[in-house]
Amino acid sequence: MDRGTVGSAQSGRLLVEVRHEGISAVVTPAGELDHHTADLLREPLEDCLGKGCSRLVVDCSRLEFCDSTGLNVLLAARLKAEAAGGGVHLAGMLPVVARVFEITGADAVFTVHETLDAALAE
Repeated sequence: MDRGTVGSAQSGRLLVEVRHEGISAVVTPAGELDHHTADLLREPLEDCLGKGCSRLVVDCSRLEFCDSTGLNVLLAARLKAEAAGGGVHLAGMLPVVARVFEITGADAVFTVHETLDAALAE
């Protein structure tokens, strides 16, 4: 598998790493995803889609917080990925982040996996 790092972006509250694993782009946000940090996730997701990678796996295991702005970034990426014949898979969500998806019903529109390995095996 290709494990080359595509890139990373960072602010004081959010670090985003991107790498490729097989046919998937694995995007790993670490920290707090909110109004102030949303572009740090939006840009690498759009970059992956722009380069033709339509299967995005977001490893949420290091995501400590997600507000409605962060949720909207993921929803927008999902629409673009599905339009390109792919999708956005969420993996390893911590309970505090999973709760945001449950309350809003967004968990019903994403493919959610317990672990990153499970998301990559699909």
